[in-house]
Amino acid sequence: MILLMTTAPSENAPWYLGRKFPPLGLSYVAASLEKAGFQVQVLDNYLLKKPINEVKRLVKQINPEIVGITCSSSTYNKCVETATAIKEVAPACKIVVGGWHPSYVPDSMLQHAQIDYAIMGEGERAMVELAMYLFKGEKKVALDSIAGVAYKRDGKILKNTPQFIDNLDEIPFPARHLLPMELYERKMEFLDVEPVDIMSIIRGCPFNCAFCETRKMWGPICRFFSPKRVIDEIKHLKDNYASKGIYFINDNFTIRKKETLELCELMKQEKLDIQWICDTRADMVQRELLVKMREAGCKTIWFGVESGSPRILQKINKNISLEQTEYAFKLCRKEGIQIACSFILGVPGETIQDMEATLKFAKKLNPDLCQFNIFIAYPDSSLYEEILQSGNYDKLDDFLLATKTDEFDFKKLIEIQRRFHKEFTRSPRRILWKTKRDGPVKVLKQGFKILTSK
Repeated sequence: MILLMTTAPSENAPWYLGRKFPPLGLSYVAASLEKAGFQVQVLDNYLLKKPINEVKRLVKQINPEIVGITCSSSTYNKCVETATAIKEVAPACKIVVGGWHPSYVPDSMLQHAQIDYAIMGEGERAMVELAMYLFKGEKKVALDSIAGVAYKRDGKILKNTPQFIDNLDEIPFPARHLLPMELYERKMEFLDVEPVDIMSIIRGCPFNCAFCETRKMWGPICRFFSPKRVIDEIKHLKDNYASKGIYFINDNFTIRKKETLELCELMKQEKLDIQWICDTRADMVQRELLVKMREAGCKTIWFGVESGSPRILQKINKNISLEQTEYAFKLCRKEGIQIACSFILGVPGETIQDMEATLKFAKKLNPDLCQFNIFIAYPDSSLYEEILQSGNYDKLDDFLLATKTDEFDFKKLIEIQRRFHKEFTRSPRRILWKTKRDGPVKVLKQGFKILTSK
């Protein structure tokens, strides 16, 4: 049986500021299918953006029996378009969609006749079992026994309750060998080395931030790849892809102090000589932990600060005070660890005054890098329901919403975002600090780039 795993291209939405990373979720599923004995090919069309006629030619050439498509809310229309095109050239092919959007609103996918199945939540085990169901062999399983699969029967949409994988170590390394690794942006502004690759080593989140839907995708309990498994994957990246840096893309890297310390110790023992970045919360760093992380190669920590307004922090259930954030940044600076942070603008109930408090706090924190992101409501998050019920929103596409009030709309938020980035970068205090840190020549070059940019 031949399977084609693919991503749908983006529609160049103005709120998307991401970079070109390999699709880890799709790669984990592809690797699990290979491990189960299936023949798999991957087309990362989010990266390649091949026109639909080329996709059709590829499908006709490969003649897959199953095509899996990763779908987010922002790529929903392109996902449906891709599924439609595939059915035109391969009517007997089964289309399976997975990812964030199908996990939250599978009915929106299965309403289309050309989409046969949706995977809700983790896809590795569910996709393998579904492929076995569709493959007429001895290992065939019953459809209603496959956790996390949604499907149609007699005109009704049926959904099997998802189950999480307890032992993540049973999942093989992502199938990077099926990806055009040379085409990805394998570098990070925080690291002095190239190439840099991404790793995901934690799933699940015990926190309940109102703007985030992560716990609905991965569950409310953090599950970890074991420190040894993480070390083995780093070695694999070094040996096969010449990796010199790692960005651990999970939100709560330091949530389990014991495992984090063990991982750092193994990094030192194995003499990996790897620079790395991680994301975590300001209330989950301590001096002892930061020392061990720095010694193990940690160069930068990314914090989601979200707001400089205590009222908004309470609104989004962040449960971290401004004082805790300031203290965490102080600890990082003492250990020589760079700081990056992000803020959200346009949360439901937010005012221009709240946003100005965020800019003021960002200047006070003075991180090495700062991003101001516009709040986009995604289906099935608690703030999505609030904004939907209020009717105060700008509809960005079929599903994504932005807050709209008497003070601002989406267009105004973009203007505020641009102004904040400029003010933060050009503030006299920051220029003085950067001059002291980097030297006057480097700062003058950076300033010239800003002045000559659009």
